[in-house]
Formats: sequence, structure tokens, C-alpha cells
Amino acid sequence: MSTFNHTLADSPDEQLKMARRRARMKLGWYLHATVYILVNLGLTTLAALQGRHWAVYPAIFWGLGLAMHGAAVWISSPRSALWTRMVDKELRAMQSLNKK
Repeated sequence: MSTFNHTLADSPDEQLKMARRRARMKLGWYLHATVYILVNLGLTTLAALQGRHWAVYPAIFWGLGLAMHGAAVWISSPRSALWTRMVDKELRAMQSLNKK
């Protein structure tokens, strides 16, 4: 059985705490993405004025970091929609095996 309790059995205080945490995580990612776009637009402008193409490197590597941050927020954190569906699927599979 899973150790994650993702049902509506949580108390309202726990639900509020989790909702605030998830909102903070999402807001943090939006801020990270905004800074990424603004800084990389500036770097691209600077590189273009110099007639060079070096700005692609910070955009790629920072973009990888932004993608990992996004995966942590939107995909892999407990109680995300994907995580909840996967846990539910595993619980159903385990329950069907126990019935046989």
C-alpha cells in the first residue's frame, strides 16, 4: 500500500497548507521563467549588437535548469495531477492483484 495519502481525508488545515505550498512552488517557477526570458532577451540583444552568437549557450544551459525546475513543480512533486493519477493507477493494480 502507498504511504501517500492523497484523498480528501486530509484535514482542511492540511489541505490549505498543501495548497499554499503548491501555489508557492508554481509562483517560483513562473518567476524563474520570467527572469529567464528577460535576461536571455538582453543577452541575445547584446550578442547581436556584437555580431556574435554566444548568447545561445547561457540560454541552453539555463533552459535545462528551468526545465528541471518545471519538472519538479509540474510533474514529479507529490499531489501533482500526474503523480496522483500514477498513484491511483498503482493502487488499483495492487487491489486487483489482491482480489485474485
